[in-house]
Amino acid sequence: MMRCTDKTAIFDIELYCLLEHTQTGPVREQRRWKERNPGPVYQALARAEYIRTAGRILPVTIMFHLIIVAALIAGLYVFLVETLFKKSKCKGTADMTGKTAIITGGNTGIGKATALDLAGRGVRVILACRNQKKAEAAINDIKKATGSNDILFMKLDLASLTSVRAFAESFLKSESRLDLLINNAGLVADGQTEDGFGIEFGVNHLGHFLLTCLLLDRLKESPAARVITLSSMAYRWGKIDFDSLIATKDLGSGRYSWQFFQAYCNSKLCNVLFTHELAKRMKGTNVTCYSVHPGVVKTELSRHVSLWQKVFIEPIARLLFLDPKTGAQTTLHCAVQEGIEHFSGRYFSCCAVEEVSAKGKDDAVAKKLWEVSERLSGLS
Repeated sequence: MMRCTDKTAIFDIELYCLLEHTQTGPVREQRRWKERNPGPVYQALARAEYIRTAGRILPVTIMFHLIIVAALIAGLYVFLVETLFKKSKCKGTADMTGKTAIITGGNTGIGKATALDLAGRGVRVILACRNQKKAEAAINDIKKATGSNDILFMKLDLASLTSVRAFAESFLKSESRLDLLINNAGLVADGQTEDGFGIEFGVNHLGHFLLTCLLLDRLKESPAARVITLSSMAYRWGKIDFDSLIATKDLGSGRYSWQFFQAYCNSKLCNVLFTHELAKRMKGTNVTCYSVHPGVVKTELSRHVSLWQKVFIEPIARLLFLDPKTGAQTTLHCAVQEGIEHFSGRYFSCCAVEEVSAKGKDDAVAKKLWEVSERLSGLS
């Protein structure tokens, strides 16, 4: 540490500090002092002044940066809420009393929310599910919420073509009409179906394809039947390799998450193309069809993913993902909104028709997918 014993220097230091503190001293007096004291004393004072000034500026700079970061985060949140996680509301008011609807996977998530709304509108709702216990619990909840007793469970396992055929046979024997077929069930997982198909291709597409085909004649008997298939914006990243599909009975495989997510995207492209082709085949009948992106919804869709992925996804899901009731709105729009028949075969998001990419409306690929699906499901 430097010690100053020169009385003149001490006086000059005090004078300088006074001039600096009051900021009223003539500039030439400050310059004269600096010229007289160019050595260590002045350097020490300069360092002290720098530290004092930095002490005032640094907190302001940090605060400014924090404000910028907070503004960017808020802007990103608003952008996501208005785009990827945008909410919508079904405004359809058509009289649905006496109609019958099948909802696959209707015991939880979007399917349960859809069933609850339709039951409240007077629709006879059939929950086509694999888990009877969950279905019965859902039925009790819906009855309490709506007062409707016209809700029942019929067992359906989309991972088994035998189960799909048994369901269709049982339904056709016991029910005289079908107005709405809502292909709602879906999953993100790895593995195979009972028939050896990739689980995502088998459940998300092929099981629903066979179910729809087996029920088409009953749908045609309705004055205005609709088939609604839940797809996803993930179709945009999907692709269909027919050679691989025929050879392996799958649209993608692998033990890594990104591999079965790719398979999920592929299955969602199948949903869009299936709807596109179904509309062409149903032209001239009373059956119309729509594919739907429900939004990014917090459901049990990813219940089969690993624990670490759930730990990563859960905080984001709680903050941004839509709840099942909100996620059901576009499905409900396609089920009850009047005047959308001319949009048959189209893709809906946020309760509005949305243009799909070229791969989602490729006539040749859609036709080939239908023919291959017929062979794989045993229809031809």
